[in-house]
Amino acid sequence: MSNVTNAPKTAAAILPPPASAVKAVRRFNRFFTRRVGVLDPYLGSNLSLTDVRVLYELAHREAPVASELARDLGLDGGYLSRVLRRFETEGWLTRSANAKDARQSVLTLTTSGREVFEPLQQRSRDEAAALLAPLPAARQQELVAAMERIETLLDPASAAAAAPRIAVLRDPVPGDLGWVVQQHGEIYWREYGWDSSFEALVAEIAAQFLRKFQPAWERCWVAELDGERVGAVFVVRKSTTTAQLRMLILSPKARGLGLGARLTDECIAFARAKGYKKMVLWTNSCLTAARGIYAKRGFKLIKSEPYEGFGQPLVGETWELRL
Repeated sequence: MSNVTNAPKTAAAILPPPASAVKAVRRFNRFFTRRVGVLDPYLGSNLSLTDVRVLYELAHREAPVASELARDLGLDGGYLSRVLRRFETEGWLTRSANAKDARQSVLTLTTSGREVFEPLQQRSRDEAAALLAPLPAARQQELVAAMERIETLLDPASAAAAAPRIAVLRDPVPGDLGWVVQQHGEIYWREYGWDSSFEALVAEIAAQFLRKFQPAWERCWVAELDGERVGAVFVVRKSTTTAQLRMLILSPKARGLGLGARLTDECIAFARAKGYKKMVLWTNSCLTAARGIYAKRGFKLIKSEPYEGFGQPLVGETWELRL
């Protein structure tokens, strides 16, 4: 297992990091290696972490060769050779001629080798599941997103080729509603030319949500991507039978990933679970992306009215969804 201190040096790293940052990284290394049991007999076996990593690569690669394993695992060639010879002695590994390069042999796990590896792989899955299990679903997503963020920061090229990014939807914390107001003000001014009166309106709605919040009937979701806030949406109680979707916002950097639809779906599912009979929302005709999301989910346009607002001639719309 590589500790996060093994990050590659770059030309931009001119000044040494502060001692406090170095201390924090070392503390995290100690915490994480202890938490995942790296210092214990690995996965309850008599194999080392390196042994199991080599077995994993042998089991998951097409026609692996020793030089590739050494390079990708960051292992000394001589050390890897000794590991592979031990695996051969145990009957876990065979070598065959490499049609592409006669200087190297193709390494293949035997049936015995797979019988050794597969229980270890399942045990690893079980331990990862046990690590996540005490956390609520939203916190599990936060943890995964934080891990991916570390990968992205320390190895951007590798992270870019990794699995698709995972978005996290979470409950709001102090500071989030201020961000929602700021995003509405910036995005609607930049993209539609709306003046600060719109930001004032959003600030009033956000303040009212905080002051009169009814947790049994209302909800907010904040969307994060790579550890950064990128979106939000609110459900408020308009009446005993009607929920209102409000302040759906998505940063430009998060568009095209389906997050706007996902936030809307959460609102609809919440309203149905709470027994609301319908959901309403107010929007404007120029917001074509949001209108498309609403229409695809069965919202119907029930009222359209031109007005002057936020420094622009606009057409306000009321949409409704029967639940």
